Amino acid sequence: MYSVEKDIQVRYAETDQMGVVYHANYLIWFELGRTQLIESIGFTYASMEEEGFLSPVIDIQATYKKPVRYGEKPRVRTWLEKYDGLRVTYFYEILNEHDELCVSGYSVHIAVLKDSFRPVSIKKHLPKWHREYEKIKRN
Repeated sequence: MYSVEKDIQVRYAETDQMGVVYHANYLIWFELGRTQLIESIGFTYASMEEEGFLSPVIDIQATYKKPVRYGEKPRVRTWLEKYDGLRVTYFYEILNEHDELCVSGYSVHIAVLKDSFRPVSIKKHLPKWHREYEKIKRN
C-alpha cells in the first residue's frame, strides 16, 4: 500500500484548556498529510487551481482514540483508500512517538470547476491526476 508520513510539531496554540490538541486541529493535520501525498505523486493544489479546478471536501470524519499533547511529536500517515474517477477518499492515521494510534479518519473530495463549482470527472478533466490515483489507490 502506497502511503506517506509527515512529522507534526504540536504548537502550544493548537492545544485547549485541558492541555491536549483541540479536536479541529487534527483536520488541519489531515490536510498536511493529504498535501504531502499529492506532492509525492508530482502534483500540487496550486497547479490544479491554475488549470481551473478545485477539490473541495464533501465528507470528513475523525475518530479520537488517544490525546496528543504539546511537546509531543506525532506524525500523520496518509493514503488513498478509494478512487472511482469522480470521488477521492483519503485515509489518515495520526500516530504518537510510540506508534500508538491517536486519531484515525478520512476525507472525501471531488473536483469542481473553479468558476462555477460544478462537479466534473477527474478521469476526463484531470487525466494525469487520474492515472496517478489509479496507480496508488488501495481499493
